[in-house]
Amino acid sequence: MLQRIQSVWLLLAAGFDAITFRFPFYTGDWIKDNYLFVIDLNAKTTVWFSILTVVNAVLAFVTIFLYGDRKKQLRLTYLGVFLTAILLTLYFLELKNFIGGSIAIWVIFYFAILACYIFAAQGILKDQKLIKSLDRLR
Repeated sequence: MLQRIQSVWLLLAAGFDAITFRFPFYTGDWIKDNYLFVIDLNAKTTVWFSILTVVNAVLAFVTIFLYGDRKKQLRLTYLGVFLTAILLTLYFLELKNFIGGSIAIWVIFYFAILACYIFAAQGILKDQKLIKSLDRLR
């Protein structure tokens, strides 16, 4: 199970999802009801960010154990790529509510989730190709 490279990539994606609850995507000034707040934009900022991040992490973790059904594993990995893209889009849309600030260095973790899902999909496709070639030899 963990000897397959896509399992390692999926485990990293789940770990990076967990890290996003702690480290910010963006740090800046936010105005609400004529009060100025300095907040960190991370997975705990809104309920939607929290829900999507937890769903994405659980999806990555569950997908690891579907190594027997590569087609389902590949579909769920593509779903993870889609959810991560939606989550990153929501983060960038949320930046409109800030009046000043800067993107944190920890944004690397947020994009690493997407990269891990893509690398996992490549590993699954490589496995499928290998199994097809072995079936042809039989």
